Amino acid sequence: MLKAKDPVPAVVTQDDTGAPFQFSSLKGKRVVLFFYPKADTPGCTKEACGFRDEHEKFTAQDTVIVGVSPDKEAAQAKFRKKFDLPYILLADKDHSVAEAFGVWGEKKFMGKTYMGVNRTTFVIGKTGKIEHVFEGVKPEGHAAEVIAYLTQNS
Repeated sequence: MLKAKDPVPAVVTQDDTGAPFQFSSLKGKRVVLFFYPKADTPGCTKEACGFRDEHEKFTAQDTVIVGVSPDKEAAQAKFRKKFDLPYILLADKDHSVAEAFGVWGEKKFMGKTYMGVNRTTFVIGKTGKIEHVFEGVKPEGHAAEVIAYLTQNS
């Protein structure tokens, strides 16, 4: 997994509209990049809506929010519209972004083992390097936790 001071990988994917997306397009901005397992599921919805509800506080911190999951563009677009999410969602259907950041890995649920996204949030500094990593994220209250970090480290 990437850690503080690591550069953001030069991966390219698509956003929820199907347009190409490169992290280099955000250089010069502080970014909160949150990885979630699946659009429109209970925990992921709670986390995404938390970022939506705190969006003005992120904007006040001059910070851009980007969410990413292994869903297709259409699923991301539907999720964004359904919950009025005011930020970019990335479609990482081949999980290349998750792999590049080191958050694609083995998971267990109800006795079954499978590969998936480990819920993780990265704060990326204006220089394009990782500033902070939140691992083992709990959806409830996570946006407030990130705002607290940004406020203390602005």
